[in-house]
Amino acid sequence: MGAISPANPARSRSFKAAVTGIALIGATALVLSGCAPTEGGGSTPAESLDLKIGTALPQTGNLAFLGPPEEAGVKYALSQIQDAKADTGLSLDVVFGDSGDTDNKAYETEIPRLLGEDVSAIIGAASSGTSLKFIDQVVGAGVIQFSPANTSDAFTTYDDDGLYFRTAPSDTLQGEVLGNLIAEDGAQTLGMIVLNDSYGTGLAKYVSDAFTAAGGEVVAQPTYNTGDTNFDAQISEVLAANPDAIALITFDEISTILPGLFGKYPADQLYFVDGNLKNFGDAFPAGSLTGAKGTLPGLTIDTISDFTDALDTFVADEGLPALEDYSYAAESYDATILIALGALAAGSTDGKDIAAKLQEVSGGTEGGTKCTTYADCAKIIVEGGQADYDGISGPITFDQVGDPTEASIGIYQYGEDNNYAAYNG
Repeated sequence: MGAISPANPARSRSFKAAVTGIALIGATALVLSGCAPTEGGGSTPAESLDLKIGTALPQTGNLAFLGPPEEAGVKYALSQIQDAKADTGLSLDVVFGDSGDTDNKAYETEIPRLLGEDVSAIIGAASSGTSLKFIDQVVGAGVIQFSPANTSDAFTTYDDDGLYFRTAPSDTLQGEVLGNLIAEDGAQTLGMIVLNDSYGTGLAKYVSDAFTAAGGEVVAQPTYNTGDTNFDAQISEVLAANPDAIALITFDEISTILPGLFGKYPADQLYFVDGNLKNFGDAFPAGSLTGAKGTLPGLTIDTISDFTDALDTFVADEGLPALEDYSYAAESYDATILIALGALAAGSTDGKDIAAKLQEVSGGTEGGTKCTTYADCAKIIVEGGQADYDGISGPITFDQVGDPTEASIGIYQYGEDNNYAAYNG
């Protein structure tokens, strides 16, 4: 499959995607003048740092199913950072909050509350559209906004004063992988039901671009708005076009849309995306989704089973409800670790100081020493070196605008139990 054209030519990166069980991209890290490590390899942190961050993750709204794994990832990282406090001098406090969605607008009260707690960074939101509703408020306060799940390409060129970062890749990659997957599965015509926001329409564009470049034709693309509860018109429009495949680019509205497709359209011709890929289990009759496929940024769950097993143990030990999905748990964990490492490298809890070090600690500048745990990376920094953190979700490696230059897209397939597993071709 061909290369994608980056959204911003000035930041040209080479993307490669292979439609297998997992698709990868890589890019050469960009080195900025003035951002090279200091002589000796890094900055020595202050003796004691009391870092406070907030979360604006979806406890309610149309992505609420992502809240538990994302918050669990943050809490797990918090426990490891606190365990290393004696060796690093850094203590972390997390204030948890709800982003909600653009319909219930929980962020309108939660973001002021979090900023009032004098946090250095806010992790969230999961939804790109929701993040865009409060990014100006957060970065305007000199606070980092760090999303584990935003994929809209709008953030790549957003005027964020250098304070916005994400561990999820832009939809340019997921769109190419999904569009080519659908084409390689033999579909020549494609229908889509699309959430009408920056995430939905952006991802739909990249899916369409890839699918049409492969010789296919998009024959229907009805949209809906956040808060809508009836999707009969969209379902009827797509079915009337009689496409070979249907891509559902939605959030949790998928639970209302699917029953309108059951018995009218083959499950193995349905395609999901990160906003709705979840384990449905007995929410639908057994076999309802057999053969359906979907994409999700991040390494496939089977390749990070050590992490998910450890996360399950942590969740049980903390008395939290067992996780049903792990979407963006690793990205949330990595976001928390990176913020703490940035504070250590800066010797400061000021948001702008931390932000100035995030590219460095992710390996986006030359001279860092590879490390894969908070304790190991922190030790490098405390001893005067420069850490290059490779996370659970991937190498990450930020470019100068806070986008990861190395990322993965997992491909999954549903089984008879209406749950998904890694697709191996």
